[in-house]
Amino acid sequence: MIGNISIDTTRYPDGRTNVLIGGAALHVALAAARAGTAARPIAVIGGDLARLHARPWPEKLDLSHVSSVAGASCRFDITYGTDGQVIGLTAAYGSAAALTAHALDVLDQPDCDYWHVCCRRPLDVGQILERLVTAGHPFSLDFHLASATEQISVAKAALPHAAGVFVNAAEYRLLDDLVAVNELATVVVSDGPRAVTLLRHGRAISTESPQGGPVAEVTGAGDTLTGTFLAKVLQGAAEQEALASAVTEATHQARDPGLPYESP
Repeated sequence: MIGNISIDTTRYPDGRTNVLIGGAALHVALAAARAGTAARPIAVIGGDLARLHARPWPEKLDLSHVSSVAGASCRFDITYGTDGQVIGLTAAYGSAAALTAHALDVLDQPDCDYWHVCCRRPLDVGQILERLVTAGHPFSLDFHLASATEQISVAKAALPHAAGVFVNAAEYRLLDDLVAVNELATVVVSDGPRAVTLLRHGRAISTESPQGGPVAEVTGAGDTLTGTFLAKVLQGAAEQEALASAVTEATHQARDPGLPYESP
């Protein structure tokens, strides 16, 4: 999983504020590992995440390609609305500015059989996807609403080659405006507490509704959906079965308080 590992501050309308270890690369990989598939995040962190490697992670989570550099890690400050959607976000990219070069180095020494790209600034998504397509590596990708228009435009030529695309409902509308979704093999569309839809070449073939219940932390739920779905498909499950497992795990993740950040 190529993407950020970050320190996230999340803010909610009821006044709650949490400081967590976040980043799509970590949470997608963590979900895949918990679902039984060996997963390796490719990311760059700073000294403020020095304790990351010492945490008790699942056996199948491999942090060997998480590179450490001097300085601060990527940080996001995220404000959620009452429906759990992002209504405000600020970022300080810090060590993640080195992610593109690090990921390209790893791609030159490929020892993975499947790649997932978390299309977020400051990653140069165009370079990464061009390398994957040229090499013929199987891959999937996801977006984040704050930069989705830009990143979907950059990724446009590579999207028909992707095994899967993961978006939320707002991102899907942008995707549908910018590309021919019937050319995309698999698209998984989440919608907060509402049903998740699986599309094959633009046609909805399955939906799964999250279980109701209290939500403790939204951050990481979508990444958990992605990582679980990928793990199950790579293990040979049908996409509909993988979707059901992914929605269940994402629901459980939303009830969890997340990974609290502790300053070194």
